[in-house]
Amino acid sequence: MIHEWNSAVHRDEAEGEPERRAFTRPELEAFFDHADDQVLRVRGKGRKGWLPAFRDAVLFKTAYGYGLRRNETRMLDLTDFGRNPHAKEFGEYGTLLVRHGKAKRGSPPKRRSVLTVWQWTPDILDEWVTEVRPSMRHADAPGLWPSERGPRLGLQRLDSRFAAYRDALGLDPALEFHSLRRSYISHLLEDGYDALFVQQQVGHEYASTTAIYTCVSSDYRTRTLRRALDAGIAAALGTGRTS
Repeated sequence: MIHEWNSAVHRDEAEGEPERRAFTRPELEAFFDHADDQVLRVRGKGRKGWLPAFRDAVLFKTAYGYGLRRNETRMLDLTDFGRNPHAKEFGEYGTLLVRHGKAKRGSPPKRRSVLTVWQWTPDILDEWVTEVRPSMRHADAPGLWPSERGPRLGLQRLDSRFAAYRDALGLDPALEFHSLRRSYISHLLEDGYDALFVQQQVGHEYASTTAIYTCVSSDYRTRTLRRALDAGIAAALGTGRTS
């Protein structure tokens, strides 16, 4: 017999909270530019702090580039990347194995394979892994993001650095680390990717969950409406000519 107390329950995050939203594209570009600027600023002063600043910049871009949650991002290892035989142009970074996906109660973490979709993602990862990360104190650890004090970055550091960058730019306080995941979903849909593909990329069991995350821009809605209207007019004119 299956009861509420002995069945696996999906623990949803606060996905439906109206104040939570995705970045707009200009906001996201400003956020990433600011993260890059911190690397140049610290390095220009001759300080060693440019290494963690570089790590954080790549980490935020990776979270967005694969639509990851906080802990999924934190728990990435160097060995989690692999080739995609159908997209050889991405080299060693064609796929990402997420080993610590959100679990149902009483179940182990869910795993999923995420395909690389943007050309810029392999470049920043390769630079981090081959050129910058080896200079970190705990570079011999398996984690992709070693901290200054340990083999793996903590969740509190992710939140505090994200908030510091957001607040420095005067962005909406409603934006949080999870907004990077919302942005990934929204931007893929805006770029024309199939909704089922996006759902599988982010590991949602139900399409309705992906829909909650979607925050497409008003410009996208306007373009979609315009295409539909134009297609309807073209079809009507075509029918008129052949009748």
